[in-house]
Amino acid sequence: MTRAKNMMNAERPVTAVFAYSEVGYACLDELLKLGSNVVVVFTHEDAPEEKIWFKSVKELSASHGISVRTDCSITPDTAFLLREMGVDLIFSFYYRAMIPGAVLQVPRLGAYNMHGSLLPKYRGRACVNWAVLRGETETGSTLHVMTERADQGDIVDREKVPILHEDTSLDVFLKIASASRLIISRSLSAIEAGNAERFPQDETQATKFGRRTPADGLIDWNKSAEEVRNMVRALTRPFPGAFTYAEGKKIYIWRARAVG
Repeated sequence: MTRAKNMMNAERPVTAVFAYSEVGYACLDELLKLGSNVVVVFTHEDAPEEKIWFKSVKELSASHGISVRTDCSITPDTAFLLREMGVDLIFSFYYRAMIPGAVLQVPRLGAYNMHGSLLPKYRGRACVNWAVLRGETETGSTLHVMTERADQGDIVDREKVPILHEDTSLDVFLKIASASRLIISRSLSAIEAGNAERFPQDETQATKFGRRTPADGLIDWNKSAEEVRNMVRALTRPFPGAFTYAEGKKIYIWRARAVG
């Protein structure tokens, strides 16, 4: 079945995918449903210390007979491999390593990344968690051209999602995954044909946020009740959690409600 499917897709652009997490799974799954000619998938091995709440890109790829690589880093040597494979198109969906310029220059149809915010806002890491933590009422997914400067390439498509008052970061992540799948479904044909419209990001509207660590979950009780509530729902399970100390003990707070 896999061999027959590959033969049917042979005339489609040869595609390489870099993907991980729920968004990576959703986008790769949509590519495969649309008959994309994916010949290799780069992903990550799950870290034993991380709570894995999302579906496996590695397992999805293997189930379709696609070559899977879990290289610790992407180097210029990867460009040689992709040229050998005749790669025409690259997608990156929540891949956690930087992809060097030498690799981005390989595909004749370009390289595209799915970012979990409405670019140019919330560039950088942990964009969903930051949006919830800062009390945003909407965010979304953005498909953009990849450049050596992270999250700054031309925009191809965006899809908004609401952040409801009680939503946690997990709730928003699942909405982002659905929005990302929708973007792929309506953008793939134009990208493969080489005529997808694109427009530059407005740098005057750009914001950027850094990665978060478990230690960043310490609650500042000088913040307002709503700010503390937002922090709790931004970091609650499956993420490391917001915490405080009482009588020398570390206490995690998984749910909160602002009163007054």
